Amino acid sequence: MSVPTVTLRRPTDGDGFPLHELVARCQPLDTNSAYCNLLQCSDFADTSIAATNADGQLVGFISGYCPPARPDTLFVWQVAVDASMRGQGLALRMLMALVARVAREQGVANLETTISPDNGASQALFKKAFAKLGVDYSTRTLFSRAEHFAGKHEDEVLYRAGPFAAPNSEEELEENA
Repeated sequence: MSVPTVTLRRPTDGDGFPLHELVARCQPLDTNSAYCNLLQCSDFADTSIAATNADGQLVGFISGYCPPARPDTLFVWQVAVDASMRGQGLALRMLMALVARVAREQGVANLETTISPDNGASQALFKKAFAKLGVDYSTRTLFSRAEHFAGKHEDEVLYRAGPFAAPNSEEELEENA
């Protein structure tokens, strides 16, 4: 089985609606408005990454931002991978390429995300990334089911890792941004 060709690049506003459709196909990700996805692809393009297949279709996306109070930190908001691309390491390739880019361009040295306790795939992804970065991580509940979600959403556990040196990896070389 051959691995399909994927291009990793900085998103553009033209990716906004395809991102909206991709997230809708990636249950149980929370869908946002198409307008929010347009902002992710324009205002947050420097801290996000898009993956397109040979036909130019959006098959993966990571949205992130640097919190104003922690400009040395990349907070990853969502990771979406089309079902056709799962199990091929695309999420890790995108994450490492994004981390390399923001470390190099913006001096980011820490990585954060929130993951619900039942999301084993995301936990595994970030633990692999932390290991590749050579850093330990800590966790704590950031948003609780009872206090923040009126019992209607699982806890969101903050994973924080760093500081790390700017990665110099094959994933960085594959990035076409």
